[in-house]
Amino acid sequence: MADTRLTTPSFLVLGIIDALGEASPYDVKVEAARTVAPFWAMPHAQVYAQCDRLAEAGLLSEVRQEGGRNRRLMKLTDAGRTALAQWLADPTFVPVEARERGILKLWFGGRPEVLAPEQLTEHRHTLTNYEELASSVGELLTRGQREALEFGIRYERMMVDFWQWVAQRGES
Repeated sequence: MADTRLTTPSFLVLGIIDALGEASPYDVKVEAARTVAPFWAMPHAQVYAQCDRLAEAGLLSEVRQEGGRNRRLMKLTDAGRTALAQWLADPTFVPVEARERGILKLWFGGRPEVLAPEQLTEHRHTLTNYEELASSVGELLTRGQREALEFGIRYERMMVDFWQWVAQRGES
């Protein structure tokens, strides 16, 4: 493991496999899309690459399912559990990279009156989805999951406020 540099995507894979108990790379991809994708997207190919890297590093064990599609099922090893626990306990701050395409377009001269209406519509839609999710399954989530969902709600509220501001500046 000393040679393996663990990244946030590495820990995403470890965390999902830990939560599921055992999983194939496909299961990890599906669970990531179902749960963390709104705030941490991970390309399909990267999930498979991370699983391979983590298995080679001894952080995941792997068995082949008999018959059928011969799927690889992976579990955390003791070293994988230790690495995940250390990462979860590490309070180190890493600055956020918002990666908002609309903001990048504004920076490079995109027209606010063209961008703002669509951005407002989509951020309002996402906000509504998050708020509905919080009211329908909020009590089933862990504290950390509820807090992550609350982050999404607050972020989308901020984006709605921002794009309203952009739109109003164009009206004056």
